[in-house]
Amino acid sequence: MSEARLMKGNEALAEAAIRAGCDGYFGYPITPQSEVLEYLAEEGRTRGMVVMQVESELAAINMVYGAAGAGKRAMTSSSSPGISLMQEGISYIACAELPCLIVNVNRGGPGLGTIQPSQGDYFQSTKGGGHGDYRLIVLAPASVQEMADFVYDGFDLADKYRNPVLILADGALGQMMEKVVFKDYDPKQHVPKKEWATTGKSKSRGRNIITSLHIQPEKMEEINKNLQAKYKKITENEVRYQLVSAEDADILVVAYGLAARICHRAVELARHRGIRAGLLRPMTLFPYPYKVLTDLKKQLAGVLVVEMNAGQMVEDVRLGIEGSVPVEFFGKMGGIIPSPEEVAENIAVLAEKANVKQVEEGSHV
Repeated sequence: MSEARLMKGNEALAEAAIRAGCDGYFGYPITPQSEVLEYLAEEGRTRGMVVMQVESELAAINMVYGAAGAGKRAMTSSSSPGISLMQEGISYIACAELPCLIVNVNRGGPGLGTIQPSQGDYFQSTKGGGHGDYRLIVLAPASVQEMADFVYDGFDLADKYRNPVLILADGALGQMMEKVVFKDYDPKQHVPKKEWATTGKSKSRGRNIITSLHIQPEKMEEINKNLQAKYKKITENEVRYQLVSAEDADILVVAYGLAARICHRAVELARHRGIRAGLLRPMTLFPYPYKVLTDLKKQLAGVLVVEMNAGQMVEDVRLGIEGSVPVEFFGKMGGIIPSPEEVAENIAVLAEKANVKQVEEGSHV
């Protein structure tokens, strides 16, 4: 039976990991995600998980590599500088086609930066932060409820495609408290049989060997082609997004995660001012909802991208819009969170520049 609890985002994510059948967690504490490790160290161990605070993020990701290779549901979590340290291991895991879950509770940077929330890791997360032509499936929660729900989705997608999945959250979502309902979920019904796992030699199949090292270029090209075919399949089947008041929008706001929550209110404020504004919230950052933008562009006079960074997702939005209407950017950096009023003012400025005709105040809210 489903139950509702008041929890921090980090704790809700950790509880969902236990319920999703995570076998092993390997991590190193870093603000603002340390509660994930703290919660699992107590609750996870009590309920049958292997939970290890290891000596570094490098050790953490390589332990995930080993556990995933043995066919176990494995995960790690960190915040921005820690995720940077994991990039080599993530690339190895992607090439070896191993399912795992990685969580980045994004903080302000670059460098050690600040412990305040940011979205400055978009490029790293969506474009392949390590070396080689690989991609992660990237999920972007916007609430404590989604911090939990995306753990189930993340493990299922990882197993379905034998690919690492990244949950890209931020410091505010990790620390805020909201009601969360944990759905009924039986891992036995979701975890597939992993015939490829390195669980020891079998008379029926011999040894399984997992590696990302392939000396012959012909073999390496074949593996890369197979990976690209998989990413194409993911792109065709796994795009997730939310549209708010977009059916008649003249100005479309595009934002993800915490910024999308703020923009939801900003769209309401703009509508009260007579500006037909709408919101597109990508829930998957890879695969990205390009087609939604392509379908909407004919009705739009302008697009405003709102991010807590210097303007990273704006490049993907421009790819989807294909130059048909102006795409402008409003953002905050260094851990500063924009207000709904600031976003609404930027919507109004763009509407004026685009000569958008205002409707009767308060209509179609």
